[in-house]
Amino acid sequence: MAKKSEKAEKQQNKKIEVEENLNEEQVQSASEQEESVDEAAEEETKEETKEPTMEEKLAELQDRYLRLSAEYDNFRKRTLKEKIDLQKSANVNLLDALLPVADDFDRAMQSVEETKDIEAVKEGMKLISGKFQGFLSQQGVKEIEAVNKSFNTDLHEAITKIPAPSKKLKGKVVDVIQKGYYLNEKVLRFSKVVIGE
Repeated sequence: MAKKSEKAEKQQNKKIEVEENLNEEQVQSASEQEESVDEAAEEETKEETKEPTMEEKLAELQDRYLRLSAEYDNFRKRTLKEKIDLQKSANVNLLDALLPVADDFDRAMQSVEETKDIEAVKEGMKLISGKFQGFLSQQGVKEIEAVNKSFNTDLHEAITKIPAPSKKLKGKVVDVIQKGYYLNEKVLRFSKVVIGE
C-alpha cells in the first residue's frame, strides 16, 4: 500500500507542478499583455505629442488670419456705422438751441406786417440779434476783430485794395465785407476785408 500511496503522492505532486507551471505561464502571459498595453498607451501618447506637420501649421495660421481679418472688418464696419450715426445726431443740441431764435424771427415777421410803429420793429430786431449773438457765444463762436487792424492772412481774406484814407491805415483793414468768426480760438470763417494801400 505504501507503493500506491507513493504513486498517488507522485501524481499529486505532478498535478501540483503542472498547475504551478500553468499559473506561472498565465502570470507571465498576463504580465506580457500588461506590458503590451503599456507600450500601446505610450505609443498613443507619443503620437498625440508629435509635432504638427507643416501643412497643419499652415492651415492653423490661415484659419487664424481669416478670423482676425473678419474680426477687423466687423470692427471697421461697426465704427463706420457709429461715426455716421454720430454725425447725423451731432447737431441735435445745436439746432434745438437755435429754434427759439427762429421762433422770434417768425414773430417779428408777423409783427412787421401788422404794425405801423417802425421803432417797435427795430427794437424787436435788436432783441433777436442780441439773443442770437448770445447763442453764438454760448457755442464758443466769437467774432474776429478786423477793422483798423493789420492785415493777417491767418485771419483775413483780402477782397480788394483801395487807396488808404490816411497814412495810418496803409496795410491795414479799412472795411469788412463779411465778418469772420473763431470757434474755440480756431478760425471758423475768415473775414473778407478791404485793405488800404
